[in-house]
Amino acid sequence: MSSNTLPQQDNPLLDFSDLPRFGEIRPAHVTPALDVLLAAAQAAVDRASAPDTPASWADIVEPVEQATEPLSRAWGITGHLNAVADTPELRAAYGENLQRVTEFWSSVGQNLALYEKYKAIAASAEFATLTAERKKILENALRDFRLSGAELPEDQKPRFAELQEQQAALSKAFSDHVLDATNAYAYIATTEAELAGLPDDVVEAAREAAQRDGKAGWKFTLHFPSYFPVMQYAENRAMREAMYRAYVTRASELGALYGNGNADWDNTANLAEQLKLRREEAQMLGYRNFGEVSLAPKMAESPAQVVAFLEDLATRARPYGEQDWKELREFAAAEFGMAEMQPWDVAFAGERLRQKRYSFSENEVKQYFPEDAVLKGLFKVTETLFGVGIRRDEAATWHPDVRFFRVENKDGSLVAQFYLDLYAREGKRGGAWMDDARSRHKRTQGGVQTPVAYLTCNFSAPVGGKPACFTHDEVITLFHEFGHGLHHMLTRVDELGVSGINGVEWDAVELPSQFMENFCWEWDVLTDMSSHVETGATLPRALFDKMLAAKNFQSGLGTLRQIVFSMFDMILHVDFDPAAQKSANDLAREINARFHVIPQASFSRWPNTFSHIFAGGYAAGYYSYKWAEVLSADAYAAFEEAAKAANGSVLDAATGTRYRHEILEVGGSRPAMESFKAFRGREPQIDALLRHSGMSATTAH
Repeated sequence: MSSNTLPQQDNPLLDFSDLPRFGEIRPAHVTPALDVLLAAAQAAVDRASAPDTPASWADIVEPVEQATEPLSRAWGITGHLNAVADTPELRAAYGENLQRVTEFWSSVGQNLALYEKYKAIAASAEFATLTAERKKILENALRDFRLSGAELPEDQKPRFAELQEQQAALSKAFSDHVLDATNAYAYIATTEAELAGLPDDVVEAAREAAQRDGKAGWKFTLHFPSYFPVMQYAENRAMREAMYRAYVTRASELGALYGNGNADWDNTANLAEQLKLRREEAQMLGYRNFGEVSLAPKMAESPAQVVAFLEDLATRARPYGEQDWKELREFAAAEFGMAEMQPWDVAFAGERLRQKRYSFSENEVKQYFPEDAVLKGLFKVTETLFGVGIRRDEAATWHPDVRFFRVENKDGSLVAQFYLDLYAREGKRGGAWMDDARSRHKRTQGGVQTPVAYLTCNFSAPVGGKPACFTHDEVITLFHEFGHGLHHMLTRVDELGVSGINGVEWDAVELPSQFMENFCWEWDVLTDMSSHVETGATLPRALFDKMLAAKNFQSGLGTLRQIVFSMFDMILHVDFDPAAQKSANDLAREINARFHVIPQASFSRWPNTFSHIFAGGYAAGYYSYKWAEVLSADAYAAFEEAAKAANGSVLDAATGTRYRHEILEVGGSRPAMESFKAFRGREPQIDALLRHSGMSATTAH
């Protein structure tokens, strides 16, 4: 479908000539745009499925791809706005079209005639003449047809389609409830005494928030940049307790009790229903459980392999976690007279212990990382390693705070572009993520479409006329998301289905993101991206050495926490019966008791906000963070080895070029393990991860 057949001038969502026209898009545009795009996509699918259409790449795959790409882009823009600029009107427009879009994709996935055409291409003489990328697209498509129910008996397909639609609606509702519950709560501090221990910028942001609401005092919320500093620094224990209780009961039956919402936002029934539907879907497809369905397109071969991987890691991490917990309890007892530490004391005591042991605070470090210096440092790392340039560009955006950049080759030619949306605000869902605005591919009308990415974070905005400053953890988060962005933007693959992160196994997709985090611990990198917000001084070496010494502070506890999330997710989708008496929250408590050393609060309902697995595509896949961390730590070790051999910097351009070529550029065009081995010359090993985490391979077997 050529874009000039669409009435672009009337509806900005139908204009694919260049970047999205964010300044003009309104909720009223969504339904009319989808009317046009769904009809065009359906017509292309019908033509490809027709008995007299030849089974060839040019007659089947290409036309379907060309007709569905604009649909994906317009729907992607709508979904993006729903996540970063939520309004009742937009939420309604997104909600009422979600079913139509889900129905369309379900019908494509279940289209037996189309599936037979793809199978015929794979079995034809043409297959041998196809590029490796096109072969991979066909293989992925055949697998996805099977997972979409194309092989089901015709009388079962309506039910399977219904499962997809119900799951999409539940996933959206889950996410909405978490956002609504997060927005609903406010702690208003009315005296300065309540603010003891809190950093100045957090207090100033709370004062401005109260002012915006026309209230006296200071307003603290459950949005992370407001919530976490309270847990970390507030000396007022009652305030910490109130906010902790509100945070861990969001979107649960306890919401009203702790001031974060009403019964309508309780996700308990929602998540149980999602689990029931996933289980039914797995059984319809002939799998024993949803864990097996989830792993079909991933690197890991079976749920048992994932569980064994997590158990092995838990065994290695547990002695470190036990030691961390013992030290923390002893410190809290001695320092604060806490005979028994409560959950709302853990982050506070941990921060105080870190300050005492390493003589610095997160807040002290934060002053050295104003936004512009951090971006400059991030871009320099990217430019040095991967031979590109990054500079500001112009584009319409969805909020005045959003900035736009271009990535260029040395000769100034365009490689990619990206939007950067860094600050938390009302109407924006929490967390940090990278999403594709459009993917690289060769257009049929000539030329290559360059990739565009959305990079979204939820950091504290500038307050009191000063630039935004980031904690070191936030710097790491920014590097992480930028790693995803590079995977999407630096691809050299021209086939849509496997360019950038498309077609990459889910448990390998975190490799480039986690890889980038490592640079945040390198002295020569940090000296280039630190500049004290008031004096302009770079990070002092003595402070960096303390940060490095503290890098693995409580890493045993951190690892066990991730194992609890990962194990809960996998067991939930393998052995758990949502119809039985035991609830998901009961299972969460059991898993925590088995794998963690910190007891879980009896009132905690954290599964009710576990959006990764109930609203974010990570179902039976959360383990992939740890799985990919093995890959990313080992990949980074190649840069450490190069630096050691040359007695130079980890910013080794030759290794960077090889990494760009073997990992980033190939996207999903070959299995991730092949890409890893092409870069590293061997299979991945866990040693680098254990070393980076301060849990060496020689201990704690």
